[in-house]
This record gives sequence, C-alpha cells and structure tokens, in this order.
Amino acid sequence: MCRNIRCLHNFEPATTDAEVREAALQFVRKVSGSTRPSRANSPAFEAAIDEIAAATRRMLDALVTSAPPKDREAESVKGRQRHERRMEREVRIRTAG
Repeated sequence: MCRNIRCLHNFEPATTDAEVREAALQFVRKVSGSTRPSRANSPAFEAAIDEIAAATRRMLDALVTSAPPKDREAESVKGRQRHERRMEREVRIRTAG
C-alpha cells in the first residue's frame, strides 16, 4: 500500500477531517495513477475523494478499541526511524552490488 497513507485510528487528539481527506486524496491518486487529473476528469476525481473521505470518517467513528490512544509525535518519530532504516538498507544494497 502507499506509504503516504497513514493510520488514522485511535489518536489523541482525534483525527481531523482534513487528515481524513488527505488520506482519501492519496488513495485516489494511487488508484488513478494521477497526482492531478485533467479538467475533464476533475469532477470524478473530486467526487471519489469526497466519497472515500466520508466512508473513512464513518468507519473511524464506528471503530471501538480498548487500546490506549496513540501519541502523534511518538508515531511520527517511529515513522522517521523506519524511513531512515529503509534508506540505510537501500544504500547498503546499492553499494554491495
């Protein structure tokens, strides 16, 4: 799945509608293969983003968990660490070959 789409469930403070829409935008970009649609395709692109964002919001609002909420900053740090490890592995692979 696209690395730009982030987990949105169980955060404190709660996930915003802007974050939900950004995830929907990333999904539509990935599925369509286009970062910016043509004028002709723009209405379909925007409608898909709206529908996916609405479905995502409904799902997030309906999910139940007993796990403690995640901290955004801690998750961000973990993400940066994963990225750094991935880049280090890629450099090792390139220099070894």
